[in-house]
Amino acid sequence: MDKLQVGLIGVGGIAQSRHIPAFQELQESVELVAVQDVNQERALEVAAAYSIPQTFAQYHELFTVVDAVVICTPNKFHAEITVAALEAGVHVLCEKPMAMTTAECERMVEAADKADKQLAIAYHYRHTDSAQLAKQAVLQQQIGDPLVTRVQALRRRKVPGWGVFTNKELQGGGSLIDYGCHLLDLAIWLLGDPRPVEVMGTTYNRLSKLPNQLNDWGSFDHETFNVDDHVSGYITFENGISMLLECSWSANIKEDTKHLSISGVDGGLSVYPFELYQPRLGTFMKSDAEVEHNETKAGFAQAENFVNSCLGKAELVVKPEQALKVTKIIDAIYQSSKTGSSVKLT
Repeated sequence: MDKLQVGLIGVGGIAQSRHIPAFQELQESVELVAVQDVNQERALEVAAAYSIPQTFAQYHELFTVVDAVVICTPNKFHAEITVAALEAGVHVLCEKPMAMTTAECERMVEAADKADKQLAIAYHYRHTDSAQLAKQAVLQQQIGDPLVTRVQALRRRKVPGWGVFTNKELQGGGSLIDYGCHLLDLAIWLLGDPRPVEVMGTTYNRLSKLPNQLNDWGSFDHETFNVDDHVSGYITFENGISMLLECSWSANIKEDTKHLSISGVDGGLSVYPFELYQPRLGTFMKSDAEVEHNETKAGFAQAENFVNSCLGKAELVVKPEQALKVTKIIDAIYQSSKTGSSVKLT
């Protein structure tokens, strides 16, 4: 195979801002050959704008001309389209979250195994320089055995007022399944992919149901808002590791906060900004590094890793079994909030 023939299913914002530019940077090994969207007029416009030669009315039709697809649809359709693509012998890069439920994710993993095709999930935070350095610090035992992880994915008054982000039927949830999932995935990866044991969570959406919203990211209907805009959770893993998780689209806080820190037996680290904390030479020392959280650069690295994995040249950075674990925890948080009890995972 000289070049991987790639198509996109769904040509909205994430396809145009991240995936198309990233794959077009890989011209020596990739050719973007087709797009499909339920809005055929938009598909034609995007194809023309990015010089993509073919458009299709139905996603099944696209499978006949590609080796791989990038799925950028609402969450509700991730599992359906992924399974269909894999059964057609096509590799898949699916936008996050993997799917709306654990059961859907399990079907996707099973289909990938049966087809012997690559299934990657677009948790691109792992590909940022700051995350990569943090991973090396953990692997090199700079913090020893992890104990407590703190995760905050907090936005101040930034409910997405476009697309279908606030549509529970199409998305499955709000701030947790859309934004918190990124930091949750990254934290679990940095911890070495431990098995979650028990989850306690609480979700809120009172603030976004109030009239006269102050919102920096467009307008939305507060009367029909039915997804979470705030979430808190406490997760325990095997080997005694614990995680405190907080995410929001619309927190009443001073400023947006993106935080991931791990306290270990021999030291600790923070990812944003990258800092390493260690007791050494009779005192407590802090080390830092000039690394960034560049999502454009991460999008390119994600595309490159996916292409190389399809061509047999690399191992996936984000494996489907790992992404399934993230959805399993998200499911448990939603269930815990509904029942008021913790959820034990097997």
